Amino acid sequence: MAKLEIDDKVVEVKDGDGIMKTCQAEGVPFGCYHGACGICEIEVVEGMENLSPINEEEKTLGITKPFRLACQCKINRGLVKIKF
Repeated sequence: MAKLEIDDKVVEVKDGDGIMKTCQAEGVPFGCYHGACGICEIEVVEGMENLSPINEEEKTLGITKPFRLACQCKINRGLVKIKF
């Protein structure tokens, strides 16, 4: 199980799962849910290497490290710390 830390709260997420539902439950705001609006932008404080690579939707919006769109990320393993 991977771990997602948001504001000092750690939530277990199944390896390979998207982080959208977990982020939404923890208060990250969402708009379109498919990478077109950018509302769910998060800052990855630690563990970027444990997330799926930046995809075309994120590139189109100009998203670059250390930022990601929560609706587009999958957590592969390990610990990822984010803030929004």
